Parts: sequence; structure tokens; C-alpha cells
Amino acid sequence: MTFFHKDAQLEKLGDRILEATWAEFPGLARNQIALTWVVYDPPVPVNTGGALSSEEFWKYPVRGFSYRGVERIFPASIVKLFYLVAVQEWLEQGMIQTSSELERAIRDMIIDSSNDATSLVLDVLTGTTSGPELPPGPFETWQLQRNIVNRYFQSLGWTEMETINVNQKPWGDGPYGRERAFLGEMRENRNMVTTNATARLIHSIVGGVAVSSGRSQAMMGLMKRSLHAEDDEAPDEENQVRGFLGGGL
Repeated sequence: MTFFHKDAQLEKLGDRILEATWAEFPGLARNQIALTWVVYDPPVPVNTGGALSSEEFWKYPVRGFSYRGVERIFPASIVKLFYLVAVQEWLEQGMIQTSSELERAIRDMIIDSSNDATSLVLDVLTGTTSGPELPPGPFETWQLQRNIVNRYFQSLGWTEMETINVNQKPWGDGPYGRERAFLGEMRENRNMVTTNATARLIHSIVGGVAVSSGRSQAMMGLMKRSLHAEDDEAPDEENQVRGFLGGGL
């Protein structure tokens, strides 16, 4: 059961959005797109200042629509949102200590979508590092540690998180050494998420129940983007508004 409920109005609108997309991009196959859409009808429940518990928050239903929302898809940089929530949880629980360098990496991971920054964040989260291939015993321990983020999201008890895999670093030229071995010969261990899982993660941040109210607000601050493309001086290939949903808005 998903965290949202469907209704006829959103089903009709969602189908229209998909048909309009396929009309504009006829080369896009039916199995090459997935969509999860959540609508916030007022009053919107938000855990402001810790007044609303996580258990109470999830009792408030939201309307939603999904198309292939449970299909596992390579997430590219979307995985950084999962690592963002995880690192905030680790900090909240005292599992790791903050530092100016870690805070810089967290910021650059989300603000600039930096792969290098994400590499450090995942190292801190898991207690692992990249490097040459390892002997079988140490490599088994290394893999167990690298999967700690997966275990965290599975521990939440959300059905949307049951099939995701978030244990790989994002790369430019690709992984080498132990990272390549961990990815698998056929890349079968690559990151995979669903649009339903991503939507629930974002919904928890917006609702102020991702880790804590304060940390949710901090994450929202990092995720905030101006819808005015001219406010982002990055070149087109790095601009986070043009060519994305924000550009259409």
C-alpha cells in the first residue's frame, strides 16, 4: 500500500500529462518513463517545531498519482537525496560527528550535485573508502558496511523502500578497483530507486518528519531552487532549472 491514495481527478490529469509527453516526444517508449505525483490539499500537515510526531503525520492522507511508480530505475544524482537524509540521521543520532569539511561536502552534494562531495559523504556514512581491490574476507566486511544505508531505509518499514538499492557512489568516468568489483560484472549492483520511493522521501522532508523538524527544514533549504533560470549562473549542462521540471514551471 502506497503512502498516497488515488482519485479519479488525478488519474485523468495524470493520464493527460503522460499522453501530452508522448505526443511531444514520440520516441519515448511507454516503459521509458515513470511518474509519481503528490498533491497537497490544504490544510497541509507539517511538523513545525516538533509539534507533530512522525506516527501522527503518516495518518494524514495525501492524494497522488503514479505510473510505473514501483519500477526500479537507475537514479543518477537523485540518489544524493537518499544520502542527504541518511547523513542527517547519522548526525542526529551521534553516529558521526560534524565538521566544516563534512558540512561543505553535504552542501556541495546537493547545491552543486557534486559527485566528489557525494563520495566523501558516502565514505563518512559507511566507514568505507575507495581503493584497490580487496582480498575476499576484507571485501566481504567492506560490502557489509557499504550497505548500511540500504539497511537504514529498510528499517523505516516503508514498502516503497523495500526494493531500492542505494550503496554506490556517483561517478564521472566510472568506478575502479573495489568500487568496480562491488558494482558487479554486469553492473547488477548499481543504484536503483523507484519514483514512489523518491516521492515518499521528499514528502517526509516537506512534512518535517525526515529525521527531525529542524533537520528537515535544513534539507529543504539545501533543496530550494529559484524558478528563474537567470538566477543560476551555471552553464546549461549544469543548470538545475533549465531543462528540468522547474524550467517548465
